[in-house]
Amino acid sequence: MELKDLRPAEGSRKNRKRVGRGPASGTGKTAGRGMNGQKSRAGGGKGAGFEGGQTPLARRLPKLPGFRNINRVEYLPVNVSRLEAKFEAGDVVDGESLKAKGIIKHADALVKVLGDGELTKALTVKVDKVSASAKAKIEAAGGKVEEPC
Repeated sequence: MELKDLRPAEGSRKNRKRVGRGPASGTGKTAGRGMNGQKSRAGGGKGAGFEGGQTPLARRLPKLPGFRNINRVEYLPVNVSRLEAKFEAGDVVDGESLKAKGIIKHADALVKVLGDGELTKALTVKVDKVSASAKAKIEAAGGKVEEPC
């Protein structure tokens, strides 16, 4: 067998349908498109992404990438190492005192104390959230944590 002897399998190749070639061809005049309507006309039909009148996915999704959760609650992180450096033993750590020491900009901001660093002073911490490791370090140093419910 040589290259010249290769032939496609019987029935695997079909001639393309030549439409609009006169009334005797079987697909003349309207070229298989029917009489009237959107799809009978040149350029007719639904556009890419058309969803039957429903707002298309491309318009339902935001323009820019990423996702911003509107219910997200942002906490300002404050490590126990900052409390060690800025506060004296027996001080109360709350929004007002954190603002006074220059750790946060606004006294009413939500604050979460995190457990990075060491703490040797007994402090009373009254902030919005305290991590488990920070709570253990504060209580080990003789302080106490008062979280709002």
